[in-house]
Amino acid sequence: MIKLKSKHSLLCAMLLGIGAFNFSASVPDEGMFPLSELSRAGLKKAGLKISEKDIYNPGQVGLVDALVQVSGCTGSFVSPNGLIITNHHCAFSAVQLASSPEFNYLKNGFVANNLEQEIEAKGLTIRITDSYSDVSKDILDAVANISDPSERINLINKKRVELAKQAEAEDPTIKAEVSEMFIGKSYVLFRYKTIEDVRLVYIPRQDIGEFGGETDNWVWPRHTGDFSFLRAYVSPKGASAKYAKENVPYKPKKHLKINPQGVNENDFVFILGYPGRTFRHRPAQYMDYQQKFLLPYTSELYDFQNQEMYKAGKDNVATELALATRIKRNANVMKNYRGKLKGLHNLSLVAGKQQEDQALAQFIASKPELKAKYGTLMSDIDNHYKTVFQVANKELWFNNLYSSTTLLRVANTINGFKNVVFKQNGLKAQEEVFNLNIEQVKRQLDGFYESYNAQVDQAIAQRMFQDAYQLQDENRIAYFTKKGFFNKEDAGNYVIDALQKSKLNSKESLYNTVLKDFTSLKSYNDELLSIQSTLGEEMDTFNTEQKRREGVLNRLMGDYVAVKEIYQAKSFIPDANSTLRLTFGNIKGYSPADATIMKPFTTVQGLIEKGNSGLPEFEYPETIKNAWLAKNFGAYAKKELNDVPVNILYNMDTTGGNSGSPIMNANGELIGVNFDRSYDATINDFAWNEHYSRSIGVDIRYVLWIADKIDNAKFILKEMGI
Repeated sequence: MIKLKSKHSLLCAMLLGIGAFNFSASVPDEGMFPLSELSRAGLKKAGLKISEKDIYNPGQVGLVDALVQVSGCTGSFVSPNGLIITNHHCAFSAVQLASSPEFNYLKNGFVANNLEQEIEAKGLTIRITDSYSDVSKDILDAVANISDPSERINLINKKRVELAKQAEAEDPTIKAEVSEMFIGKSYVLFRYKTIEDVRLVYIPRQDIGEFGGETDNWVWPRHTGDFSFLRAYVSPKGASAKYAKENVPYKPKKHLKINPQGVNENDFVFILGYPGRTFRHRPAQYMDYQQKFLLPYTSELYDFQNQEMYKAGKDNVATELALATRIKRNANVMKNYRGKLKGLHNLSLVAGKQQEDQALAQFIASKPELKAKYGTLMSDIDNHYKTVFQVANKELWFNNLYSSTTLLRVANTINGFKNVVFKQNGLKAQEEVFNLNIEQVKRQLDGFYESYNAQVDQAIAQRMFQDAYQLQDENRIAYFTKKGFFNKEDAGNYVIDALQKSKLNSKESLYNTVLKDFTSLKSYNDELLSIQSTLGEEMDTFNTEQKRREGVLNRLMGDYVAVKEIYQAKSFIPDANSTLRLTFGNIKGYSPADATIMKPFTTVQGLIEKGNSGLPEFEYPETIKNAWLAKNFGAYAKKELNDVPVNILYNMDTTGGNSGSPIMNANGELIGVNFDRSYDATINDFAWNEHYSRSIGVDIRYVLWIADKIDNAKFILKEMGI
């Protein structure tokens, strides 16, 4: 149920959508190092030529001050005037929103030759890490005497919000967030500077930025120019501000120096970035859940969704553009998940984790002091996951319902708004709350309708309802039993009929009738709103129990990591959680299969050879071939290759969120931009290994060559000091 803090504000929560660490001094086998742990990493021994303090030194300017978080990706400042380099796929959604059938920047690219020509990057925001501090004690002390799991997790989340708000009150120029480093064990308060005005500066054509398409996604060898340039803007007074003509380029504390000489095989390199989520410190049952339930379900569902979206956009450019970002995201997740499944099976990771956990259980039993404290830990974990497995299919269905069907997401918002408005006492109060919040609600709905297509929505909703009808036993959803559908086709047709008849199926109809005024909202109802309301109530009940289980897991995982550190006599680098990290390694190939050797560089020649296949995803601009045939490489060729290097391979530890991360050499100079992993390395989220974990970046020499010789974007080179 939605609760209104005051009748003068409708919280976004009603709409869909919420110092140093205490480690020992041993060096882990792999890891994405928090900034406070750089001294543990062994960077100088590995090949770093600059001081570690040149990277990060509290209170002083370092390389980390050039790093930004671009929505779900990473980027870096490369000029004193707020110029940012990141991936093409990280700017993709903003380019899509700026495109139209007449000005298709997604297909044809975009070059702004001056500041006035730069285009608003709608939907993109930038965060810069300002500072951070350990708040584990504050949070864990608050739940020290709490035994009820639901109360524990609620109090932890409440304390996290409280600490963030306190930090924001102390410094109104920052946004604060408390991140969980180890589940139930350690928490860190991060303070961020936010920049709201972001603009498109230089976007390569789609046949450069997405060369190889989904065929090459997560694959090596790769030849993709996955780069884009953005610019950060602030108000004339230097404060964060929404897009406005009078805003000026942001002046960063630090920007990275470009090294156009690039790198060689075996060179030391490192990455700073905001890796998303890894799950390496989890028990065998967690891996088993991924293998049996989440990965296959999600990848199959996304595959179906994409097929429906491809059909809808096949002969309509406007529809194709509207669905492009969703298709790309789905396809990326789908291939990633299938790669993880392959890795889980090939590495027998579940069986390996089971052996580790059995050995840990024996260790606990052999130590009286540990047995007294953790004696039931492993059996408690097993019992927790047994309950998770019992309702896994229902959980996955509920988790994907709103993200799959746009109009159910719209219905959820409308029902929530109705509940808030008509809980007010008296018509005057109801009208006041409606008028105060209607524009905010419409802004939320505008985002939903940007990628809405009736044909797609109906096909996916039909599939979802047919799937739900077939769920059995503990996974059975009560709504489908009560409705008394005769078969799965009956269930699917029912939701299609509701979607077709609802006024929500047209944004204009919704705005001009249902949301015209508060009396129109009050009087309107239809079967789609009824479906969402009933399913929403059942989902809320289910989520309450899931919240209780989350509280149980929070305590169990805190104990699991603590006793595992004792058992292995070492501490762990915390799993990635979208906070700033460093990883390092070398430019290095690998052998993914018998008699197969993957070299660490690809070239323009290889790109042209792929183009000879005739497949549409390997089409490329004719100007690339002409420049290559003329050996017009400029200063960007790699002598040993007699060619321009396109992509590079390295053994650094990366995951989602590292997209757009700067790849730096031993002197801290930018030599590439990270954008992917090899297919075998999609398993990185669960386990990292030197033999198969390889990441992929675009070589800076290819970026500069394309800008100089192909797209005539020489202003970029000049601004970066090339």
